[in-house]
Amino acid sequence: MMGLPLAFTQPLLLIGLVSLPVLWWLLRVMPPRPRRIEFPPTRLLFDITPREETPSRTPWWLTALRLLAAALVIFAAAGPIWNPQTGAAGSKAPLMIMFDDGWSAASHWDIRIRTADELIANADNDGRAIALVPLSEPNRDITLMPAGAARVALRQLAPKPYSIDRVETLTAVDRFLKVTGDCEIAWLSDGVDTGRGEDFVQGLGKTIGDRSLTVFEGGTSSPLALVAAENAAAKMTVKVLRTDSGIAVGTVRALDQKAAPIGEARYSFGPQDKETEAAFDLPVELRNDITRLEISGERSAGAVQLLDKRWRRRAIGIVSGSTSETAQPLLAPTFYLTRALAPFADVRLADKGSPQQGITQFLDQKLPMIILADVGTISPELRERLNAWVDQGGVLVRFAGPRLAQAEDDLVPVKLRKGGRTLGGSLTWEKPQHLASFAGEGPFAGIAVPKDVTVSRQVLAEPDAVLATRSWASLEDGTPLVTGEHRGKGLVSLFHVSADMRWSDLPMSGTFVEMLRRVVDMSGYTSKPGAGVAGEASGETVAPLHILDGFGAFGPPPATAKPLPADYRDRATPDHPPGFYGPAEGPLAVNTLAAADRIAALNTASLRARHATYTNAEPRDLRGWLLSTALALFLIDAIIVALLGGGLAALLRRRAAPATIVLALALAGLISFAPTAARADSAADEFAMKAVSQTRLAYVVTGNADVDSIVKAGMNGLTLFLAQRTALEAGDPIGIDPARDELAFFPLIYWPIVPGAPKPPQDAINKIDAYMKQGGTVLFDTRDAIEAPPGANGASQTPGMQTLRDILSSLDVPGLEPVPREHVLTKTFYLLRDFPGRFTAGQTWVETLPREDDDEDSAQRPARGGDGVSPIIITSNDLAGAWAVRPDGQAMLPVTGDDPRQREFAYRAGANIVMYTLTGNYKADQVHAPALIERLGQ
Repeated sequence: MMGLPLAFTQPLLLIGLVSLPVLWWLLRVMPPRPRRIEFPPTRLLFDITPREETPSRTPWWLTALRLLAAALVIFAAAGPIWNPQTGAAGSKAPLMIMFDDGWSAASHWDIRIRTADELIANADNDGRAIALVPLSEPNRDITLMPAGAARVALRQLAPKPYSIDRVETLTAVDRFLKVTGDCEIAWLSDGVDTGRGEDFVQGLGKTIGDRSLTVFEGGTSSPLALVAAENAAAKMTVKVLRTDSGIAVGTVRALDQKAAPIGEARYSFGPQDKETEAAFDLPVELRNDITRLEISGERSAGAVQLLDKRWRRRAIGIVSGSTSETAQPLLAPTFYLTRALAPFADVRLADKGSPQQGITQFLDQKLPMIILADVGTISPELRERLNAWVDQGGVLVRFAGPRLAQAEDDLVPVKLRKGGRTLGGSLTWEKPQHLASFAGEGPFAGIAVPKDVTVSRQVLAEPDAVLATRSWASLEDGTPLVTGEHRGKGLVSLFHVSADMRWSDLPMSGTFVEMLRRVVDMSGYTSKPGAGVAGEASGETVAPLHILDGFGAFGPPPATAKPLPADYRDRATPDHPPGFYGPAEGPLAVNTLAAADRIAALNTASLRARHATYTNAEPRDLRGWLLSTALALFLIDAIIVALLGGGLAALLRRRAAPATIVLALALAGLISFAPTAARADSAADEFAMKAVSQTRLAYVVTGNADVDSIVKAGMNGLTLFLAQRTALEAGDPIGIDPARDELAFFPLIYWPIVPGAPKPPQDAINKIDAYMKQGGTVLFDTRDAIEAPPGANGASQTPGMQTLRDILSSLDVPGLEPVPREHVLTKTFYLLRDFPGRFTAGQTWVETLPREDDDEDSAQRPARGGDGVSPIIITSNDLAGAWAVRPDGQAMLPVTGDDPRQREFAYRAGANIVMYTLTGNYKADQVHAPALIERLGQ
């Protein structure tokens, strides 16, 4: 209605608003004219001013008040509904619901499912069939189904963790519409264009023709996405994307491999900003531990950026063979290398000394990458250390120069000719050479070949069979410019020119920076030894390890996920969903969006369609509010009329005292009622907050002061014992009333039975029954084992047991048995044979364990918990009495047995019971350990 989420169940009744002008005329009440009677004595009264005057007509503001009350009554009669259910009714054509189910739909997926559910409900009321079309599945058959099957299929849909291509689904939609004919179409759009959105809108318009189309969009916040994370020199940055406008702020969280938080960064959008940046100002060691960035409060795979070793700022050591005389500050190889590496690595220069000392220094620091600029001869011992370091995963990059051209060692990827090739020499060019190409399967693949870079001198490689596979970059004459080779888990690479401007102007180009970045990215990602990078890249793949779902949560890889190349750098696809691939110690990260991807708002204005918005709230009937407001206005009108007519004043004059008392009492009642309800709600909230702030044990308050004080002291003693002997640090126990308090907060409730106590009300019994069926455990303690008369059934004849039977008679209790020797309760934490308290004569009863011959019957037990924990435990040994301690730490009550360790065993029994209720029957699985070990041995 006029852009508002408002509808009426009986809109024809709004015609009654037309009668408001008539009511205006009728409500202008004019009192009858007074009759004149000629009576001379009345002239004496002419000069007396009357105390009360009746107006000749009703005031306009009182008439407006009455009209407003009447209008509210008319609106209420029309049945106003706020946030009405969406979808048209009355049509008999089938309904086709199209879903945007990519990552951008995940943040408000529940709202989309609720909208689709409403559409299905409306179609069900009209007896129409439904077809569901997820736009991420172009090969899915589109079939009509009844409403019940559609609801089941709807619940099975989930957002995909990658961007979808809507255009590919148009073929299936066109084929379905040609078969179906007339059809009503609803498109639940996420409003985001991740590519080819305009093509889809135009194609959809042509496909549906003149059929009815409703596009649902808007009403929810824009989805957010993360792209282009960069670990710069001073901080880590990531771009935050959106499609709408307006001022907005938020937080990006950084997590490590174990999902532990490392830091947070704020971001803010200006009124028209579509992207902004969040920056983490953290030490480089912490930034290198970040494996996941996520937007707080945004549940989608697009709001997650996964990081692997490529995003780590590696510490790189540079050793130069130049002498101090020739290595001028602005001309030395270290100057160009430092400037090129600084944006993405932490550069460390060797201390002044020999190159051998610098290499030893960096090997001792265990750096992942070392660059040797014109370092010639290396001692055999140091060469062995370098070879071992490379085999373990180190990356060694060497640059040529006069010293390397005259040296002989095996720390180069190809065999070199002595000397070099210079402009004007015997092995020379007539003019400087340009770069020709980068190897398509090498690390520099995809880099644009610069036209302005020339080479005037280089070291030449001896031609052999493997030279082509080890060449990463070549000159126009076919000679290699950069070569590389995998060795063990590491890599050796050689630039056949110097790192300064003497042999080439490559160090002055932006291509030089990108080439070094690619080499640095390979650090930690080389795996198998082989002939060379170019030869291996085509065959090396990594399998999916942990995959993100559409909501950005990790899960196992789906069956459709396929291995991908080890150097994969693209965005996620249906075959390669986002997540981690490869070995756990060095996985490869694949993200939903690539660094250059951007998102935009999807423009559907060209479609001939009805546009609707998503609603975040349930439908609400406004009739009660309108009628209540109208009643209040009528009461106000009555009070005003009474004041104007003087009736209320007269009543107060005649009944001043009683009226004052009545008004005072009414006012006091109103004042006291609201705070009472508020205090009740506040007390309930305080109880809930206290119960959930820590794991706590609970006990039932019986109303008997002596029993309650002992039980409270006993539960405190058990809590202290658990903190001293186990990893559980529970909070102070809480006394509860089953009829009033919420029980679901507590894993165990201790219930001391007081003989002769009245049976709890049925509401309390029902709450206990529900608590037991939902996995809770109640420990009933009759505390009267010493009072049991002799005989086989003596324990069941005590007053406490009779009271317990009255309570259990209204509970759905499973079959019970004394705790068997093989029961999990006897070995949950301590190995126990029995469960003593102050007394040792009583037995402890639990739910009967299923036998091999009665598994079918055991499945019918209604109170059995899903974790195998008995919902009820019964004892008569007064456990709380044995646990009870005074403030000075001494026992409150004596024990009756002769064993000096009886109280210790009572505490251990309590520890086993608590651990049993918290951990379930996991220790029962230990019986399978021998079989598992034997199978692993095979």
